Amino acid sequence: MTTNVPGASYAAAGVDIEAGETAVRLMKEWVAKAQRPESVGGLGGFAGLFDASALTRYRRPLLASATDGVGTKVAIAQRLDIHDTVGRDLVAMVVDDLVVCGAEPLFMTDYICVGKVYPERVAALVKGIAEGCVLAGCALVGGETAEHPGLLGAEEYDVAGAATGVVEADALLGADRVRPGDVLVAMGASGLHSNGYSLVRHVLLHQAGWGLEREVPEFGRTLGEELLEPTRIYSLDCLALAEAVEVHAFAHVTGGGLANNLARVLPERVRAVVDRASWTPAPVFDVVGEVGRVAREELERTLNMGVGMVAVLPPEAVDRSLALLAERGVPAWVLGEVHAEATAEGPGTVTLTGDHPR
Repeated sequence: MTTNVPGASYAAAGVDIEAGETAVRLMKEWVAKAQRPESVGGLGGFAGLFDASALTRYRRPLLASATDGVGTKVAIAQRLDIHDTVGRDLVAMVVDDLVVCGAEPLFMTDYICVGKVYPERVAALVKGIAEGCVLAGCALVGGETAEHPGLLGAEEYDVAGAATGVVEADALLGADRVRPGDVLVAMGASGLHSNGYSLVRHVLLHQAGWGLEREVPEFGRTLGEELLEPTRIYSLDCLALAEAVEVHAFAHVTGGGLANNLARVLPERVRAVVDRASWTPAPVFDVVGEVGRVAREELERTLNMGVGMVAVLPPEAVDRSLALLAERGVPAWVLGEVHAEATAEGPGTVTLTGDHPR
């Protein structure tokens, strides 16, 4: 049986191989800027290469790995047609999970899934990832761009990434180092970072009906500009801090909020007490709470409330830590303390007390 119907092709199915090749050419410039001396080869191979002989200086190197995405913050980037910032969010979400245990991020790979390949857009996404890797001190050694027509709309995409780091075994940070009497030092967030956007979008865009172009006096800029503010990347700051003073643990404040993430690095029978009076959250947190009539407890278990990273360290290290972070341009303050809970059983707990200054 013969027909006049043209034969099927990949292009007819919605996948543009030539557009993908153009995207690779456009992103090469940015990937080249996000390298370390240990990087081997260039873009275009089947696997990214990293010279592991650099690890021979370690007595007992432990490799650390982490993977994450940006979540529904990408919906804001898509609506604004601004795509060169969410890559920094991606790097932050991944490498700052690594540094919590004291690991230095070494290299990262990314995965970009699109409904349709627009080469300039993909290159902009990779530009942001490369810039984030430079800020984190790690290499971008490879990645993948996949075109999924029919699964995603032509204007839709998602991004994910994975990174590997290394830490000396006897320098591993975590709950086993934390002691009663330790002090909590907060590092300020740059904004919402990359968590809780489903709640924020529901409150401000859907319930309130605000447009991203709306000027918000409390922010001093548009809603879209506030929501697209890149996540602060702490990895080099944390590594510098751990080099300069005794640090017992770090807690990266992401999904689940301050209390839940801090509890992950506490040993049994201790309680961390966080004093809300020690800082004033940025206006965006109040705006979300007031516009959406969101209870404080719900905000605190969803958003970072202005704290992006917490260092747990002995009292004698506090002054030097605050000075060092100030030198590096990171807002920091004493957030609270760790107390013994002799009668408590199970993992450590976190209690938030007081009220934020107005």
